[in-house]
Amino acid sequence: MKIYNTLTRKKEEFVPIEEGKVRMYVCGPTVYNYFHIGNARPFVVFDTMRKYLEYRGYKVKFVQNFTDVDDKIIKRAKEEGITAGEVSEKYIAEYFKDAAALNVKRATVHPKVTETMPDIIKFIQDLIDLGYAYEKNGDVYYRTRRFAGYGKLSGKNIDELIAGARIAVGESKEDPLDFALWKARKEESEIAWESPWGLGRPGWHIECSAMCKKYLGDTIDIHAGGQDLQFPHHENEIAQSEAHSGKEFAHYWMHNGYINIDGTKMSKSLGNFKTVRDLLKVYDGEVLRFLILSGQYRGPIDFGEDILLQSQNALGRMRNARSNLKHLIASAPAGSQMTEAEKTALADFDRYRQEFIAAMDDDLNTADAISAVFELITAVNTAVRDGASRDFAQGCLDLLLELCGVLGLLQQETEEEVTEVEPEIQALIDERQAARKAKDFARADQIRDQLKEMGITLKDTPQGVQIIRES
Repeated sequence: MKIYNTLTRKKEEFVPIEEGKVRMYVCGPTVYNYFHIGNARPFVVFDTMRKYLEYRGYKVKFVQNFTDVDDKIIKRAKEEGITAGEVSEKYIAEYFKDAAALNVKRATVHPKVTETMPDIIKFIQDLIDLGYAYEKNGDVYYRTRRFAGYGKLSGKNIDELIAGARIAVGESKEDPLDFALWKARKEESEIAWESPWGLGRPGWHIECSAMCKKYLGDTIDIHAGGQDLQFPHHENEIAQSEAHSGKEFAHYWMHNGYINIDGTKMSKSLGNFKTVRDLLKVYDGEVLRFLILSGQYRGPIDFGEDILLQSQNALGRMRNARSNLKHLIASAPAGSQMTEAEKTALADFDRYRQEFIAAMDDDLNTADAISAVFELITAVNTAVRDGASRDFAQGCLDLLLELCGVLGLLQQETEEEVTEVEPEIQALIDERQAARKAKDFARADQIRDQLKEMGITLKDTPQGVQIIRES
């Protein structure tokens, strides 16, 4: 398996620190609002990475934090007339609802900044003791120049950074490049914690370093997040963590590309965003997940109605394949055995599994992995066109669900195959069958349309009538 490592700017063979185990940290949301589809991309992409690693047999400890201390949270609390804690708890709950709709699995640990404060304060004090940080008027800053490797992740030149750096009003930094580890409380209404430097709260970057160390240790296998976090957030995490431990912080750095609207990065600050909550009113979560996985994760996605409809149609094809196989399984004669031809075909279908694995091994190429799934669907549809044994249909379904499960697709059902229906509906279905046998096609079509208005779709197959109820 190869991963494109942002740190080295090349694909590298993935070799875990500890055989059979993976320690993975992904930067989570700042919980002051519903997350938008751009925010959703890293959640889906790295959830898929986790699922694939587990599929390949790794035991994954997956940590994704909640930033529940932030200026935006404080601002939202004032607007809503509630506490900052109430704001963050509200939007953590809303995050889990929308993430579940996208089939994003909960992390092994979801640490919160507010619950990690003693660890953060100790981490900062350690950096002061090591000479990498200093206190001024209750604020604590990191000495950026002291860390020799600063800029290695983002590729930024420290001389260029110096040219653009400045000291804001109210700051007392030694150097414009230094960044805040701890911020002294400026007014009494501000949320704050006791520390050796007075009341205050942590800077954003130090929070992830402390949470990562607490739950995963000094060195981890994979650190991931959106492209926008590469600098300064992840660059500063490296500086803090490696100064603190004297060890490499993460072996592999993964960053997903932006989701753009009209060629511009989607962001709340620009107002050009679509929340997942609003999109879920029109499209189900698997459509959004399919859209995110339909492109290579490091490249941009141009978001719009066209790509949503394309994703909906493609997912519909996957769901139809699942539905058809379930119908074959339900309608096959009891005790029907796989033919030799079916056994050969099922064994041959393993090549689609191998194509899928090869794509996912190539830096999580979900686009090519999805193509392998559609090749499987085409082959299966051809194989079962004139019917199939129950065991063969089950084998095909198992393989389809195996591969789609890794992608987090076909986990939800919007149409359910009906095995039992109400007596009045069954009477109409029986009447339609009798009309068809009597060649009274006008009456048969009339009954079909009547059932459709009742949310029942009838699909005629060589194995009989397939009954599908709209959810």
